[in-house]
Amino acid sequence: MTTLRATEPEPASSADAQVPPFAVISGRQVDRILRGREHRIVGLIEDTYRAHCAGESVNPPSYFLRFPDRPSDRIIALPASIDGAIGVSGLKWISSFPGNVRSGLPRASAVLILNDHDTGYPFACVESSIISATRTAALAASAADWLSRGRARPARLGFVGAGLIARYIHTYLTRTGWSFDEIGLHDVSADSTAGFRGYLERVGTAGPVRVHDSADELIRSSDLVVFATVAGRPHITEPAWFAHNPLVLHVSLRDLAPEVVLSACNVLDDVDHCLTANTSPHLAEQRVGHRGFVHGTLDDVMGGRLTPPRDRPVVFSPFGLGVLDLAVGKFVYDEALRAGDLTVVDGFFHELRRYG
Repeated sequence: MTTLRATEPEPASSADAQVPPFAVISGRQVDRILRGREHRIVGLIEDTYRAHCAGESVNPPSYFLRFPDRPSDRIIALPASIDGAIGVSGLKWISSFPGNVRSGLPRASAVLILNDHDTGYPFACVESSIISATRTAALAASAADWLSRGRARPARLGFVGAGLIARYIHTYLTRTGWSFDEIGLHDVSADSTAGFRGYLERVGTAGPVRVHDSADELIRSSDLVVFATVAGRPHITEPAWFAHNPLVLHVSLRDLAPEVVLSACNVLDDVDHCLTANTSPHLAEQRVGHRGFVHGTLDDVMGGRLTPPRDRPVVFSPFGLGVLDLAVGKFVYDEALRAGDLTVVDGFFHELRRYG
């Protein structure tokens, strides 16, 4: 392997169609590049998301590899392409094996393949569990900001689910200017709750951290609720728990029963993507036979076409778009290249002559 520096050739341009070198970027490098750049990443995510909504991307449906003997496990392929300054295509290949947490491993693992715009050749394989968590947290923090405008800014934060994604969302909220009088935690795993609480106490919080015995108790005591669970089907069934009209970041997508969804103002990242795969909004659509309960997208809020009401709970359900992973992955690649820290696999592409 060799190290590629910014002075060496980058992936091919249309005027110079050469095979790009193939690099591997580790999770350690990804973490080092992204850490401390929360404001910049939120800006990148917002720009990429709005470009997607303006039609400047190709983002087909995700593909689910499922296992008949292990119904809770899945591996998901998210292909995508984005034009403009980023100009890259690629694929995120992410596994979700909830049983991992019993062994102390994160539920998800992932790689991201980046493909050259002009030749189609892959030019990087990037560890992507960190990238996936980062883009999820960055969009959640952006949504919390946009959806809380025009209403009292939430001061009591509650997490249903106390794993890695919850930790990333807390990081992105606090490092983009949020402060909370109280943070509540609820998880079916006491070990997860204790671990997350210990993390919060180590990093420091403005107010106390409270552990709640039930989701009901946590939701009623929070005005910003984050769902970051591994739930495969709805377990939150009572609209009355949301009578105080909180802002809800429904990141894990399958926690809320149709009754709860139908009682709320629903904001999605992408309607067609979100109303698939038996997500909570998809189950609500199946229940009523239409999409009238969807009030709009986060892009509608950003563009001033939708103002979330104050007299109803507001639920943001993001399906997660592959173009956001691409944007963060390309940022990581560019930064590694600029720093001279890009590890290239020599001779990765070998058969390059059509006739030998």
